[in-house]
Amino acid sequence: MNHQTRLQALSTFLKAQRAKVQPQSVGLPAGTRRRTPGLRREEVAQLAGVSATWYTWLEQGRDIKVSASVLDCISTALQMSVDERKYLYALAQETGAGSGLIHAEELPKISPPLQRILLELRHCPTLISDRRCQIVGWNQAASQVFLDFEQIPPEQRNMIRLLFIRKEFQRLAVNWGQFVRAYLAIFRAYYGQYVEDSWYDTFLEEMQNIHPDFKTLWQQSEVSTAPDVLLEFRHAKAGKMLFHLTSLQVHGKDDLRLSIYTPSPDSTTESKLKQLLESAQ
Repeated sequence: MNHQTRLQALSTFLKAQRAKVQPQSVGLPAGTRRRTPGLRREEVAQLAGVSATWYTWLEQGRDIKVSASVLDCISTALQMSVDERKYLYALAQETGAGSGLIHAEELPKISPPLQRILLELRHCPTLISDRRCQIVGWNQAASQVFLDFEQIPPEQRNMIRLLFIRKEFQRLAVNWGQFVRAYLAIFRAYYGQYVEDSWYDTFLEEMQNIHPDFKTLWQQSEVSTAPDVLLEFRHAKAGKMLFHLTSLQVHGKDDLRLSIYTPSPDSTTESKLKQLLESAQ
């Protein structure tokens, strides 16, 4: 992300966060003459203890200096979550983790302990992905519920890309929009963390050209390192299946993530999954 792109991303993020905050939630009257949802710029400035002009410049993406203490006041005024605060700081202060370019031949290798975890989670479809949402590992349950990842070339195993271009995912997920938003929230968290890596901007531009709905969904997406989502699938062989998506970070130099789909305990999903696995043997 180059300098100007970073400032534009900061501008877009602040506007979106401001639109989400209801005046009543911060002790301000709702009023009847508001032309836009959420707070006005001068109201954010008042709550944060900064001048309206300075905040306007920040939200416009001007190249100005901003301290961590001021960012803390702004994030509090806009009622940001922990992940949203981290994203704000990364964009405003260029505190990302650096470029760390990844080449296809250098994709992270799954360690034996992680491989063992995949095997042990045999009744929970599980994917392992890197900081670009590139799938680098999966178990048999994931292949049965989603698709056979082994048949997809390694460079094309990107979860974001697959969600938008593979019809299997769109037919599978009843709440496909929620499914996509969960992964875009994770992707946006990485986008802020690796603010200096230009790969993200190139990928986002490519996705906007590939899928007509991508830009809108990306602009609507939130920031979350671990969204907790209940997903409803309509599997071609097993029928209705309900999974809770849980995302776990793997500490280490490769910045890997486990996305675990746990069968809902109030459903017949686990028994259906066991039948799928048995029939595949």
